[in-house]
Amino acid sequence: MKKFLLTLIMVAVCASSAFAIFDKYTINREQLPDNAREMLDKYFPKAKVGMIKIDKHLLKKTDYDVKLVNGTKIEFSNAGKWTSVDCGSSALPDGLVPNTIAKYITKNFPSVKTVSIKKKTTSYEIGLSDGVLLKFSLLGQFKEVISIGN
Repeated sequence: MKKFLLTLIMVAVCASSAFAIFDKYTINREQLPDNAREMLDKYFPKAKVGMIKIDKHLLKKTDYDVKLVNGTKIEFSNAGKWTSVDCGSSALPDGLVPNTIAKYITKNFPSVKTVSIKKKTTSYEIGLSDGVLLKFSLLGQFKEVISIGN
């Protein structure tokens, strides 16, 4: 019985350490896919990278979580396409939000900044500086207010 328990513990330790090696941390931009580096150069040309977490999954492809020194968080897919950008309380860079969505926000929420964007399979989720979270179709059509913060 003791031998069985010891073997079981060893298997559990080995399995947990095997999963731990899938995440890697770095600040080297060169480890990002080309598309991710191009996006950073275009929208955050002067920002310094604070940390890059490379997530490697068994059943899912690798993805990348980038945190800039200014606090901005960007998630990239395995192909280097951004999936979400969160600038905290700062405005997203011009051009990152699709034009139709940017126009809608300017018209209907003139006194707030767009601070986050998440691209999902069928929609965009847009976060505003007043805590409101909006949902748009991929074509930029307003769908709904998801939540109202602050």
